[in-house]
Amino acid sequence: MTNGYLFREYIGAQFTGVQFSDVPINAFVSFHFILSFAIDYTPVNQQPTPAPTNGVFSPFWDTGSLSPAAVAAIKAAHPNVAVMAGLGGDSVQDVVKAVFTPTSVDSWVANAVSSLTGIINTYRLDGVDVDYEHFAAGADVGTFVECVGRLLTELKKRMPNIATSIAPFADTEIQRYYKPLWSKYSGVIDYVNFQFYGYGDNTDVAQYVRFYDEQVGNYPGAKVLASFKTGNVTGLISPDLGVSAAKELQRQNKLPGLFIWSADSSKKSSYGFKYETEAQQIIANH
Repeated sequence: MTNGYLFREYIGAQFTGVQFSDVPINAFVSFHFILSFAIDYTPVNQQPTPAPTNGVFSPFWDTGSLSPAAVAAIKAAHPNVAVMAGLGGDSVQDVVKAVFTPTSVDSWVANAVSSLTGIINTYRLDGVDVDYEHFAAGADVGTFVECVGRLLTELKKRMPNIATSIAPFADTEIQRYYKPLWSKYSGVIDYVNFQFYGYGDNTDVAQYVRFYDEQVGNYPGAKVLASFKTGNVTGLISPDLGVSAAKELQRQNKLPGLFIWSADSSKKSSYGFKYETEAQQIIANH
């Protein structure tokens, strides 16, 4: 029986051939895979470069390794596993940046609801995570708030059991978009996947906890998840520091869960999935 605390991991953006079954899964936690990413852009093999599609989303993760059948298999093998689609991300498979570029609120929301409902049904997904990191010059804060807020509201209305989250990080420009989204639409956002791994490698545990408290203040009432990344962390918080900080947050009874970016990086690394195991042990021992 899971204890109600959450572990999440992004998967599929880096095309390392990582499979759901590669990742260790602790039976005592709620475990969410986040497929990275569904993006409203044209495919990379269409010339000259991928272009925005105004809310018509397609899967850009490694669909060969992470197929509808693979989703069904991992959920059948592990009843505590759910699978989400991350929306947006940094880039369209490293070809161009994934930029939030709506033509209008109404058209973007209609397209997004329709296309994402299709993807959710095809893959039998359990939710979405909003991770736009770049915004077109004409995409003002109010437009982003309404597009995403109305999208999540409509998806929840159609599928009441889905989980929703947003994935901001500590950049003034990013927070300018996500804090107003939270202020107006927190009722349809279940988690804040805050990208704490963006902080510098001079961060110690006490400072990480201060950063965490600061973001709880920015997203009042939110379940803010701690986080760290695996793979290349040059200049950034190390996974060991992330684990230590999570333990301290748990000791202070502040930790609803944590997430890792990413399964692809762990598969490529010399240490494999060691940190996934450690992170879940923290959550399982809550």
